[in-house]
Formats: sequence, structure tokens, C-alpha cells
Amino acid sequence: SNGEDVEINLSFGELDQHARQIAAVLQQHVAEGERALLLYAPGTEFICAFMGCLYAKVVAVPVYPPRRGQMDNRLLGIALDAQPAVILTSDKIRSELQASYSEMLQASGIQVLASDKIPLDLADEWQIPVVRSETLAFLQYTSGSTGTPKGVMVSHGNLLHNASLIEQGFQHPEGATSVFWLPEYHDMGLIGGILQPLYLGIRAVRMSPVDFLQKPIRWLQA
Repeated sequence: SNGEDVEINLSFGELDQHARQIAAVLQQHVAEGERALLLYAPGTEFICAFMGCLYAKVVAVPVYPPRRGQMDNRLLGIALDAQPAVILTSDKIRSELQASYSEMLQASGIQVLASDKIPLDLADEWQIPVVRSETLAFLQYTSGSTGTPKGVMVSHGNLLHNASLIEQGFQHPEGATSVFWLPEYHDMGLIGGILQPLYLGIRAVRMSPVDFLQKPIRWLQA
């Protein structure tokens, strides 16, 4: 919660259940191959939503949520390029989006779903999709600091190949623990801090980038 105290514990089984419940709702509202903007503050809700997209064969588009009451040109640029069918977020951020972007959302017809309001029992309604190596997993966008954000298409095969090379390169010992502060929408934070521990089946400890920046030694102490 502050980079020092454990706030949330999530097992592999619990992550699987959350991913299935989110995927079940996506399968009801979104066609396979459509894009989903993921707007979350740092935390486990993003991880569950990202895996839910993979489970539903929906292309995840991780984006940092806009600041309250401010128009975010980077977010608008990504939304214009990716053409998402749905926005996945928390109930709190959904309320803020509807207050600041109501006209845009109504005009575009983009659905906004709060993943933390989805009933757990929907997990049983999930249908396993056919996913191949070349199936698109997510779009990774550039920062947009020097121009319009540009998206890179990353397939399931790309992710598995990358994870295999990281494992070989780092020589992770059995039972290792990963400790990351990099943000989830960042390439290294997503692949190194979330997907790599899942690939290896090891424990991942995460903290908010803000908590790290305020007091960097928290990362080393953790």
C-alpha cells in the first residue's frame, strides 16, 4: 500500500478466477480480436484485467489513466489509433471518465466496464478460445513524448519467445522472488514484472511507482 506494507495477496488460482470472470464478460460484450483499453492505477486490478483480455482473445491496450478533470491528449491519440470496443477500468476511474469524457464516449459508442464490479460466479461462464502463436495479445504504445503515440503489435508467440530468452539470460534460480516498481503499462514493467513471474511460476512483489519515487530505498528493502 505504501511500498513497505503488504496490502493484497493474490494466488495463481485467484488470478485465474478473476481472469475468467473478466473474460466471460468480455466474451458477452466484445468480439474476439477487438481492442480493450486498460485504464488502471498500479495494482492487481490491472493484472487481472490484462489476463482477462488474454483469456477472452481480446487485444489489451495498456494506458496510464488520465488525471482527474484533465483532458489527456496521449490517451485520446491512442484511442483514435487503436479504435477500442471497450474500456476496462475500476469503478472509481469509470466515474471520473464518465464525468470528463462523457461526450466522447457517447459519440464513439465505446463501452466502459468496471472489472471490480463483476461477480465472481461469472467465471464459470468463460469459454476457452482458440489461441495460436500468431494471435495478437496486446498493443504496446510509445510514450508519445516526441510525437503521436505509435503502437507495436505483440503476439502470444512473441511473448513466449521473449520470456524464454529472459529466463535463459537471467538464469533465475528455482523459487526466486521478483520485486518490481516499474508501472504496468510500461514494457519492462508489464513483461518483466508481471508476465515473467507468471511464466516462471514464481512469486512477484510489486509496489507503486509513486511509492518508489518518493523513497527509492523501499525497493531495495522489499
